[in-house]
Amino acid sequence: MAYTTIDDPSVYFQTQTYSGSSSSVTVTNGGNSDLQPDWIWVKRRNGTNDHNIFDTSRGVNKRLWTNQNSAENTDDGTGVTVNSDGFATGTYFGDVNANGSTFVAWQWKANGGTRTTNSESGNNPAGGYQVNTTAGFSIVDYTGTGSAGTMAHGLGAVPHAILFKARSESSNDWAVYHQGNTSAPATDFLRLNTAGATTDNSNFMNDTAPTSSVFTVNTGSKVNSDGETYIAYCFTEKQGYSKFGSYTGSGNDDGPFVYTGFKPAWVMVKNNGGSENWALHDSKRSPANGNKAELFPNIDSTESVGNVRFDLLSNGFKVRQGSATAINDNGDTIVYFAFAEHPF
Repeated sequence: MAYTTIDDPSVYFQTQTYSGSSSSVTVTNGGNSDLQPDWIWVKRRNGTNDHNIFDTSRGVNKRLWTNQNSAENTDDGTGVTVNSDGFATGTYFGDVNANGSTFVAWQWKANGGTRTTNSESGNNPAGGYQVNTTAGFSIVDYTGTGSAGTMAHGLGAVPHAILFKARSESSNDWAVYHQGNTSAPATDFLRLNTAGATTDNSNFMNDTAPTSSVFTVNTGSKVNSDGETYIAYCFTEKQGYSKFGSYTGSGNDDGPFVYTGFKPAWVMVKNNGGSENWALHDSKRSPANGNKAELFPNIDSTESVGNVRFDLLSNGFKVRQGSATAINDNGDTIVYFAFAEHPF
């Protein structure tokens, strides 16, 4: 049996850097394969601008921000449009295209915007999903019922991580389910837009683990207010391509080695116990070890290029810098999301 069914991860995930202009910029992916993205995450590297999220289920004229709890915003042509191997920016918009500025875009492929839909049934929300079962990624949209119910995700496998965001309701944090967070991850959630520690609340997923067909949402406003619209980005691990786990910090510069089974192209981590920023690294902005270029999904700050944080190796990543409590605090649990540059 083959080690992995994904020999070329660039079919499903790519990172691309680009420079802004006074006119529209066409961002063409540079991987081994073309990638028409369905989920686009853009951050200005040299400015204090928001992290912008676009997807083809909601429509790429609609934005969310990982560092905000705001409701969805509809753009007037200044956001992005999807191309067969990348995307194009609007003519001017500081978050995605400012003249002379540098940007990074992380992009994932789902199903070209084509959704499978369902109607409300009892307390189960109405909505739909677009899915790529090979890559283990689906984008789920639904309308809340205000009572505990289930929603289909289409993965055909148990999700290991889910990012939830209320679209129509302001002042609702992102809620993050992660299998490695605690011993009860369906009750204990993280918030992508804050540095806060894990929150314990059964109103999140009704203390019910997701299955290979559905996830459960309870009455919490972050996931299921009656009549409000939501988006959920769902991931299941694929050997040689993606991994969603946790490690224990050591507090010293010779930190833990985390085996993923692939050379990571993208790693995002969060200390689940302290008020530490999320941290995001990729091999495009820091192509050589040690990996220094760091962005923080919960804040709009410029890219940090100070100390060595990780080494991205052929079969995993090595944690560095013992003084960095966000990634290596002694005895703390740090959850991670990782996607491959190429299989081991």
